[in-house]
Amino acid sequence: MYATATAPPAKSVTVPGLKRMKNEAMPIVALTAYDASFAHVLDSAGVDVLLVGDSLGMVIQGHASTLPTSVDDIVYHCRAVRRGTSRALLMADMPFLSYATPAIALETAKRLLVDAGASMVKLEGGQDCVLDVIRFLTEREVPVCAHLGLTPQSVLRMGGFKVQGREELAQQRMLEQAHAAVAAGAEALVLECVPAALAKTITAALPIPTIGIGAGVDCDGQILVSYDLLGITPGKRIRFTKDFLIETGSVAAAVTRYAHDVRARIFPAIEHSF
Repeated sequence: MYATATAPPAKSVTVPGLKRMKNEAMPIVALTAYDASFAHVLDSAGVDVLLVGDSLGMVIQGHASTLPTSVDDIVYHCRAVRRGTSRALLMADMPFLSYATPAIALETAKRLLVDAGASMVKLEGGQDCVLDVIRFLTEREVPVCAHLGLTPQSVLRMGGFKVQGREELAQQRMLEQAHAAVAAGAEALVLECVPAALAKTITAALPIPTIGIGAGVDCDGQILVSYDLLGITPGKRIRFTKDFLIETGSVAAAVTRYAHDVRARIFPAIEHSF
């Protein structure tokens, strides 16, 4: 149990623990991490979930999208983050085309969970082929986090990074895909760049925790790219991000403030939502 509404759990975070946090209405605090030093700072500040995201292709390697990120890249950075983590749950992205078939997905998951030390994998999309992969992995005891809304690996098909689920038919489709992901065995769901009202509806309808990024304050948890939280991502600031470093003066204090504001449901505010 939490000592206060904004205190992190004392014990290490597990996959079942995420669902307990949802059931107890304790917001989940998540951030991306790519190396041991940052992982230690984030872990010490009480972040619940560290995601080694394929976003590293953009913020670490300087690519224009996440598509060039490889499984080798994720494995390398995941091993580094594992060395700096003692309490947070370590989640790893499955890169573009690394789960194109169930067999390929199983080999990718083996590398991320066994070789790199992750505790959960995340994959994007709600199409039937993706649901088949989720089912195949979870039947083999691989914990899976699904990802709906803006799925960065679909950037070429979508024609850019755009808010998803504005139209009524798209909203219904996303709700159906969320339920299908649960039925396939997903144990968490990231909702990215969707209208806050839709994210609230999906969150209330599901038995698994939702983790939002640009999806409003009513998700069961929040995640940001850590570099966005620190205001060091090149280019124009994205609407759903906030520079916590400029308010606090140190990396540790910025992460601590973010964790507090997520647990207190201060962040994201209306101006960070769609």
